[in-house]
Amino acid sequence: MDHAEENEILAASQRYYVERPIFSHPVLQERLHKKDKISDSIGDKLKQAFTCTPKKIRNIIYMFLPITKWLPAYKFKEYVLGDLVSGISTGVLQLPQGLAFAMLAAVPPVFGLYSSFYPVIMYCFLGTSRHISIGPFAVISLMIGGVAVRLVPDDIVIPGGVNATNGTEARDALRVKVAMSVTLLSGIIQFCLGVCRFGFVAIYLTEPLVRGFTTAAAVHVFTSMLKYLFGVKTKRYSGIFSVVYVSVGLMVFGLLLGGKEFNERFKEKLPAPIPLEFFAVVMGTGISAGFNLKESYDMDVVGTLPLGLLPPANPDTSLFHLVYVDAIAIAIVGFSVTISMAKTLANKHGYQVDGNQELIALGLCNSIGSLFQTFSISCSLSRSLVQEGTGGKTQLAGCLASLMILLVILATGFLFESLPQAVLSAIVIVNLKGMFMQFSDLPFFWRTSKIELTIWLTTFVSSLFLGLDYGLITAVIIALLTVIYRTQSPSYKVLGQLPDTDVYIDIDAYEENSLRLLAKTFTLLNLGLLQLLPAFQEPTNITSLHSTWTACSSQSEGQPPLPVFFSLFVKEIPGIKIFQINAPIYYANSDLYSSALKRKTGVNPAVIMGARRKAMKKYAKEVGNANVANANVVKVDAEVDGEDATKPEEEDDEVKYPPIVIKSTLPEELQRFMPPGDNVHTIILDFTQVNFIDSVGVKTLAGIVKEYGDVGIYVYLAGCSAQVVNDLTQNRFFENPALKELLFHSIHDAVLGSRLREALAEQEASAPAPQEDSEPNATPATPEA
Repeated sequence: MDHAEENEILAASQRYYVERPIFSHPVLQERLHKKDKISDSIGDKLKQAFTCTPKKIRNIIYMFLPITKWLPAYKFKEYVLGDLVSGISTGVLQLPQGLAFAMLAAVPPVFGLYSSFYPVIMYCFLGTSRHISIGPFAVISLMIGGVAVRLVPDDIVIPGGVNATNGTEARDALRVKVAMSVTLLSGIIQFCLGVCRFGFVAIYLTEPLVRGFTTAAAVHVFTSMLKYLFGVKTKRYSGIFSVVYVSVGLMVFGLLLGGKEFNERFKEKLPAPIPLEFFAVVMGTGISAGFNLKESYDMDVVGTLPLGLLPPANPDTSLFHLVYVDAIAIAIVGFSVTISMAKTLANKHGYQVDGNQELIALGLCNSIGSLFQTFSISCSLSRSLVQEGTGGKTQLAGCLASLMILLVILATGFLFESLPQAVLSAIVIVNLKGMFMQFSDLPFFWRTSKIELTIWLTTFVSSLFLGLDYGLITAVIIALLTVIYRTQSPSYKVLGQLPDTDVYIDIDAYEENSLRLLAKTFTLLNLGLLQLLPAFQEPTNITSLHSTWTACSSQSEGQPPLPVFFSLFVKEIPGIKIFQINAPIYYANSDLYSSALKRKTGVNPAVIMGARRKAMKKYAKEVGNANVANANVVKVDAEVDGEDATKPEEEDDEVKYPPIVIKSTLPEELQRFMPPGDNVHTIILDFTQVNFIDSVGVKTLAGIVKEYGDVGIYVYLAGCSAQVVNDLTQNRFFENPALKELLFHSIHDAVLGSRLREALAEQEASAPAPQEDSEPNATPATPEA
């Protein structure tokens, strides 16, 4: 016997016993003492909000300037080496990516360097994540470029009769102005959302949505970079070196792709990933400058990189009405990418990030950065993994990386003016590998969740064909519709009991496969099957199996008790139906809930009422008395949703409510006219998975209670949360106090309460009727005065 079988036998032999009363809601509330909630007055709340204490000031500073919290606690000897190595590694990667992603944003490459410097410095002071790398990101850069190209197309006519060179410069200047406007507006949106504590908006961008969106963005980036990779132009080149355009781009592409695989395969052995992008930039610049490719073959290169920082400039706010849709999309996508990566790395290293503060940090980085002519930034996935993987401990690593960019801006930028754009496009395309690998999500979601697969595919298709801005809006709407669909189409289950336990599970999910389960149990216990063969003459005779098992167990000490097998046997409780829903009950699914209850349980009050009417007619026809049809049946002709029977009566200043359940008094001779069926006396609604119920759901529930009560069936509510009980109370479900007796703490409490009720009813029915006084008109003797 192996270890797993020993554990199974050991677990099966353990028992626990609980003895307690049956807890209905009133009984439980009597035993509990609720805390008195004392709410502060408005004046006290305002006083507390505006009271200024040193502790509150310190907490506010910590909240809006996280660097004041972690910098004083910086462990210099422990952190400085990791931050130094990480900063250098991230910096050499940020340089080529900043230049490359500026191409995606349709602005000159130097603005990618500006976007890699200013926002990173600001995030060091404002951000709560210690490991993410802030700066240009391919998807955001592409969205910026889409707006810039839409408003300032390549064939735009620049007034003034300028030549081609000056026309290109004027066009780029206009695109920079558009990029600054979009960046400022997206930063304002992010800042306002953060101040208003709307950091939760990222939850509406689910993982399938984000992955489908970024995959579609990768396709857009890939197609936009092909012309730079292959040097596609309207004019064809011929001659012995006509293949230079293709060869340079493909050579760098192959080098980077092979290097990425090498870094991935040997990442455990390498102290830091090899900075292939930096080597590609150096090599491409050297080859281009050495062979003078710009002059000889008119190859597109980076061009002039002016040294020094540009003075601040005011973005053109008059463009806001043209770019607000794009700005909203950029703000949300940028935050979503940032917070997802920040939370992943924070969970790995055991600290917390504040989503609202991240919004504020990104908003200030974008809005203030736009004054220095940067474009929108976000978290770069590849750089963040490098920064964290090379030992970065705090944002000082990112600050060091930005200082390397500053060095290029101030002193060494001219060295990269001969860098071919094909090299930058190869860097961009290789960095899309991780996004293209997300196509492997499709078979995973196909196996796990068709709804999430639908979100992924619709997001990808809409973003691919409608554009990233309108595609994102469409994807969010579809994702919200799937939430409505889930609540409108929940799973309904009829539960059965594991005998001798308080465990109730779906009867449709588990078959009563007695032979297979018994064979497995007996094999584990090394018990001879021959002693149990007589019990299998009637496979469903549990009593026979029980007695046979007991006889076998009495002959062999140490055998586990009966529940080893019977805990695997699911059966419904006679006379009781247990119905479960795994969603809230509200206006969108309340009617569906009522219909599913009748369908799944097979107990339809209207059918029962109709059967009783037919039985009365048949009985009246047989005995030849038409008046019998109107006798002995209570509420046969009552309307299910009528209001007359539910109105309370006032008598002697005391409100009297009608009975919740009307017990029918069909005579025994009429029972033979009733169709065969389950004699259900109780329906238990399992509310353990219901987190709220609205007014429409409460009305539906009240109708269910009344409808089944009219045919003599009790409806119990089990496992209601405090929120559901509060919803029922506020919607006056318990206007009749007797309805509180229908609430039970758990399903098992409801089952035991139903059995107790039926036992008391049988006992009362079997009790002899009290004898009447032989002289009913006699008056009692009065005592003598």
